[in-house]
Amino acid sequence: MTDAPESVPPTGLRKGLTSYGDAGFSLFLRRAFIKAMGYSDDALDRPIIGITNTYSDFNPCHGNVPDLIAACKRGVMLAGGLPMEFPTISIHESFAHPTSMFLRNLMAIDTEEMIRAQPMDAVVLIGGCDKTIPAQLMGAASANIPAIVLPTGPMLVGHYKGEVLGACTDCRRMWAQFRAGDRTEAEMDEVSGRLAPTKGTCMVMGTASTVACMTEALGMCLPGAGTVPATHADRIRAAEASGAAAIRLARDGMTPSRIMTPAAFTNALTVLQAIGGSTNGLIHFTAVAGRLGIPIDLDAFDALGLKVPVLVDLKPSGQHYMEHFHWAGGMPRLLAELGELIDTSQLSVAGGTLADIVAGAEYVPGQDVIRGRDAPIHSGGGLAVLRGNLVPGGALLKRSAATAALMVHEGRAVVFDGIEDMTDRIDDEALDVAADDVLILRNAGPKGAPGMPEAGYIPIPRKLARAGVKDMVRISDARMSGTAFGTIVLHATPEAAIGGPLALVRNGDRIRLDATARTLDVLVSDSELAVRAAAWVAPPEPPGAERGYLRLFLDQVTQADEGVDFTFLRPPVKL
Repeated sequence: MTDAPESVPPTGLRKGLTSYGDAGFSLFLRRAFIKAMGYSDDALDRPIIGITNTYSDFNPCHGNVPDLIAACKRGVMLAGGLPMEFPTISIHESFAHPTSMFLRNLMAIDTEEMIRAQPMDAVVLIGGCDKTIPAQLMGAASANIPAIVLPTGPMLVGHYKGEVLGACTDCRRMWAQFRAGDRTEAEMDEVSGRLAPTKGTCMVMGTASTVACMTEALGMCLPGAGTVPATHADRIRAAEASGAAAIRLARDGMTPSRIMTPAAFTNALTVLQAIGGSTNGLIHFTAVAGRLGIPIDLDAFDALGLKVPVLVDLKPSGQHYMEHFHWAGGMPRLLAELGELIDTSQLSVAGGTLADIVAGAEYVPGQDVIRGRDAPIHSGGGLAVLRGNLVPGGALLKRSAATAALMVHEGRAVVFDGIEDMTDRIDDEALDVAADDVLILRNAGPKGAPGMPEAGYIPIPRKLARAGVKDMVRISDARMSGTAFGTIVLHATPEAAIGGPLALVRNGDRIRLDATARTLDVLVSDSELAVRAAAWVAPPEPPGAERGYLRLFLDQVTQADEGVDFTFLRPPVKL
């Protein structure tokens, strides 16, 4: 029960001993207390694999976590290790106030510190709903012990009157129809039981699916683990395999910093473009890379998009769903189709490199979900970075889910000063708005909301929706769900709440979008903008800002182009 020699890094129970001033006593006490759980000396002398338990009754996306933990434990034990599950924060999109993004960094801190505080030689990170895997990757990158991600997986599709449904792209489409008067409350009540028919994450290419696919491309989860449906036996087998892989990662000392290299992030961002992924993917992986001191350059990302076609035909950019993507060959097949656009020399938690994964990719004859590069569903960049006097720090447009006719557009600004203002006026019959106007929502960014809500999907004003208007140019400093669609400009940086140009726009100003030229401007002279800036007054801070996590958030949160992480959690940028 003595400490290992100083020249040998401690493992298992000897890692991170609690400080009592006597290391031998610390280890003795630790063993004495853990034996109360019924462990034998043989078990306690094995490598320890931590397993995050993110189950919650508030989180249906993680409804299968107990089954995944059981299978993961089995994999760890079959490989000769001791599995130890531990709880962390669980975040679900629909049950997080004020926003899930507000809590992502708190979950990242929780995950990092629990990994540091408890003795484990490697950790399996089980997550699914949008912000959980990004938070886990952020925490694991900072803790930098061997780690592997196990996504919970997408749910299966639903059906309603012969129509295939998917949360939450079809949630939004049907809600828009309801707002336009085309569906009744009774129909919506029935639909609400069909849109999410099983446990798991959204089955469209929303943020959860985007993050899972990018994580697989990053090399941080096993091949196929990003796409296997949550309810399938293969998901359980992936959990067992992830547990076994964690033992190998611990033995080899394969830390996240060895896998998550600059080239690996480029691979992940290439996949983000190729899958027509969620705009949130860029923010989250910018935050993860930032934890390793790796900068993500927006202009380089935009240039990447110009040469990477959208190859995956999934809603909201296409027609299919995640289960179809999986059975078409999933991420290994997509990586194979991307060819030289992927650096296959990068390492994977599966062992070996992405080249080994590509070599084993399944070919499914006749499938039309994963296209070849000669037959993309969209070219010219799935996601486009815009610059201009309205967004000098950049903004993001999901071109693959937008209306082609609005890619070059000039219109009159209709401004909402915040989410409450938008809620109060968007359906007012007296609202001065026309179909070719540009809707602007401000003070909805990281600090302004706070928490950068998914409010960028500004509803079509009801009187226009009833007249048949399906899309308009919409601009905000907020985010948008990856399940959403439309000509929507997001992440306007710097945000209005800190005096960004969005704060200076007035009703009636002319706004010009040119997605081809990558520009977004307010057609007002620099001198006039300077006068407005001099007169600008910052909005008041939200209630409760004098203390607690909200105070920390407002003091430390970065802008969208830096991942909306906390300044004090980021190391110096590597040059």
